[in-house]
Amino acid sequence: MKLALERARISEDAVSVWVQPVDAARPSMAFNAGKPMNPASVMKLLTAFAALDRLGPAWTWTTQLASNATVSSGVLGGDLYIIGSGDPVLDQERISKLLRRLRGLGIDRIAGDIVLDASVLKLPLHDPDAFDGRGLRPYNSGPHGLLMHYNTLQLALFPGKANETVTVVAEPPLAGVTIDNRIQSSGSSCGVWHDKLEARLEPGRRLVLSGSLPAACGPRTWSAAPLPPAEYGAALVATLWSEAGGRLDGQVRDGTAPIGIRSLLTHESPPLADIVRDMNKWSSNIIARQLLADLGAFVAGPASDAPDMVAAGARATKEQLAAAGLDVDGLVIENGSGLSRIERIRADTLGNMLLLAWRRPWMPEYISALPVAGLDGTARKRLRDSPASGQAHIKTGTLNGVRAIGGYLLDSKGRRHVVVMMVNHPEAANSAAAQDALLEWVWAGQP
Repeated sequence: MKLALERARISEDAVSVWVQPVDAARPSMAFNAGKPMNPASVMKLLTAFAALDRLGPAWTWTTQLASNATVSSGVLGGDLYIIGSGDPVLDQERISKLLRRLRGLGIDRIAGDIVLDASVLKLPLHDPDAFDGRGLRPYNSGPHGLLMHYNTLQLALFPGKANETVTVVAEPPLAGVTIDNRIQSSGSSCGVWHDKLEARLEPGRRLVLSGSLPAACGPRTWSAAPLPPAEYGAALVATLWSEAGGRLDGQVRDGTAPIGIRSLLTHESPPLADIVRDMNKWSSNIIARQLLADLGAFVAGPASDAPDMVAAGARATKEQLAAAGLDVDGLVIENGSGLSRIERIRADTLGNMLLLAWRRPWMPEYISALPVAGLDGTARKRLRDSPASGQAHIKTGTLNGVRAIGGYLLDSKGRRHVVVMMVNHPEAANSAAAQDALLEWVWAGQP
């Protein structure tokens, strides 16, 4: 590991490490472990811990369709309300199913509006451009009380011959959003293909796609977040209600449902354990942000006037860890996703939290949600040709100047270890070999 760091031109003071067998009383390796470091997406380990510990792995969110209007001859004679619960994974398929079931109740036309109620989460204004100026990238989307389809427009790309226009199919199409496709097929080799693609939103909700896609790549899927969550939800619902064969006299808009409104249909989310798996396997920032805000809402209660449930979730998480006996000195939580320049955690805090998770009843769900090095998720390319491949459930984290890992590794003798390593250095991108060397060292049973 030390040699790999030297080759990467990374000084030792930019590195923190913590290794401890889950059945041991003290760490087998601790280096700069008390130094607060930026963990990048490894921070999602903390968000998952807080959510599972506070809510339990079977926790679900319920989205509701409601109205006080009467139905006559297939017409709902007033407004329909879609009432959000903070569900992090209310995707296109589930929304579409709800609307089709509404048709099944005999409602063909809504005489009023479809009102989207996101009031369950009280949130500050979110600037998607704030982190890196790429506000149309889905990883920059913020939480929302009625988050739909991860606020993401998926774009299926089908390249042709060199210099031909790439065919683009929007999944799902959004009402009122026009796609101006200028992406060209190229004859170059298929490398990091998405770096050559750009999206921008012009007046009139015109989404301009430009750049090139090598024909050698074949069909690919790219994503954009062209609208803020409230506008995205309205555009998506308008599309899906029309696709379900429904008619709407009014418009899709934001609003708040009256107290005591009559429920027509409900939809329950998958359990939290499945949602944590979706978050950690592929490092979903929007799910992490949503979970932290949901924790803030849960702690504050439904009657709270707290204007920032993200901050409330961060405070609750820190207090929760401290109450569990963890040293939270130096811990800084901004949004729970790791997409932050200010989030910090010490390697010993993270390591001890992972040890604590090992002893929790929801430990199997927590560990199985992590990518398996060499096999799946964001760690599928790590340790692929190593004897340690498949032995580490490990969360990875990457930002400019940050590279981190955290999780569990089963060594060659059948003993499981907690492993944490964080690198904060301009050359951090070159530290993957050093991190893999640490994992292989632990696998070999050196500690």
